[in-house]
Amino acid sequence: MKEYDVIVIGAGEGKGIAFRAAEKGLKTAIIDKGTYKDYIGGTCLTVGCIPTKMLAYPADVVVETERAERLGIDLKIKKIDFTGIMERMRAYRKKIIDYVKDALKNTENLDFYMAETHFTGEYTLNVNGEELRGKKIFIATGSRPSIPPLKGLNEIDYLTNESALELTEMPKSLIILGGGYVAVEFAHFFAAMGTKVTLIEVIDRLAAFEEPEIAELLKEELSKRMDIFLGTEALEFKKKGKRYSVKLRDKKSGREWEITAEKVMVATGRKSNADLLKPENTGVELDEKKYIKINEYLETSKENIWCIGDATGKQMFTHAADKEAKIAWHNANIMNNNLNKQKMDFFAVPHAIYSYPQIASIGLTEAEAKKDHDILVGKAKYSDTGRGAAMMEEKGFAKAVVEKDSRKILGFHIIGPEAPVLLQEVANVVAERGAVEDITEKMHTFPSLPDLVVEVLSRLEPVTAPAMVS
Repeated sequence: MKEYDVIVIGAGEGKGIAFRAAEKGLKTAIIDKGTYKDYIGGTCLTVGCIPTKMLAYPADVVVETERAERLGIDLKIKKIDFTGIMERMRAYRKKIIDYVKDALKNTENLDFYMAETHFTGEYTLNVNGEELRGKKIFIATGSRPSIPPLKGLNEIDYLTNESALELTEMPKSLIILGGGYVAVEFAHFFAAMGTKVTLIEVIDRLAAFEEPEIAELLKEELSKRMDIFLGTEALEFKKKGKRYSVKLRDKKSGREWEITAEKVMVATGRKSNADLLKPENTGVELDEKKYIKINEYLETSKENIWCIGDATGKQMFTHAADKEAKIAWHNANIMNNNLNKQKMDFFAVPHAIYSYPQIASIGLTEAEAKKDHDILVGKAKYSDTGRGAAMMEEKGFAKAVVEKDSRKILGFHIIGPEAPVLLQEVANVVAERGAVEDITEKMHTFPSLPDLVVEVLSRLEPVTAPAMVS
């Protein structure tokens, strides 16, 4: 058995912990089987945010070009090199993956095991038949695509967010199952490339975690470029020649019909990888969804074992995992002085959807905030600002949810151009539990898109009617 001071399971954001431990001279091991195939570096780097945003940007350019006529500019797209766009993405991804592998293999005091692993006993892991024991263990095993148990689905060659990135030819038609951020981002990309896209969502909203009016505008805009069926069940999948068929049923009317496409993609959510790790063998508890239970200090139910990232099932975003890695490492190295422990602030985690239009949000929705707070709500359109009017952005808007007495910002939600960039100013204030005036009393460049944030916060009004709910 090999003994280590620190063992890290997962080379996504877990690699930051491993590098910190090795730099301190601690005998460290990091174990990762590869997120997909032999891709090392975590979901975001290999099959998530990095490669997909490299696809989203050219898709944005396509849609912007097609919409230029509103500005009095007549532009025509002569050619879209789908294969070239995909190859550029994969080349960049490979460069980063190779860099990560090289760093893991050549860092002093760090042993890199590229293999599957599972717990066999207290603080003990089996790796390729060899047993490793760690004094401190950090779990960062992430998540994988969740595939629903639908009739015939496992009998067809469907795509996921992982395998879709390996395509070398553009599918002429594509059915996407799901309505969350993965589904709508891929729908945006493929539709912009020229694929006939059909989006199927079992509930009656896209991006159900967003404000209802944001979800509605997202549907309205995406519907201009693809077919969208909400409140629709996929009953059965079949291969028919070179195409795939999907039998659908409208949940309200009961009407059934069939559609076909060249490819089918499943984007119906994520599931925990913890089941592969057998954490119960070392006393680490799971919740009902098989994610690893943690407290506010990122500690598991087993002393000296911490968990970060998607493995916790909380705020499954890379920036959250990066922050968690720093907090977990801090908490593991403060000599058991509970007074100096740091808590993870899950409330202050922003998120973005790189669809077209873009979406960015932080904190509570109006409906959530009304449960426990007396609130003010403000809304403004991009076109209410000078820069937004110049862009002729008529439909995009932002919405603020504020606690009435303290004027603390409880939530902020944007749909429109550069939404993730605009949200950052608000995210910084929310992280400090700041108030409206922490933004409105600061000088902003005029005219610029950040004027939208100030405009929204200057229009706060008491809520006099029930919040919109789906």
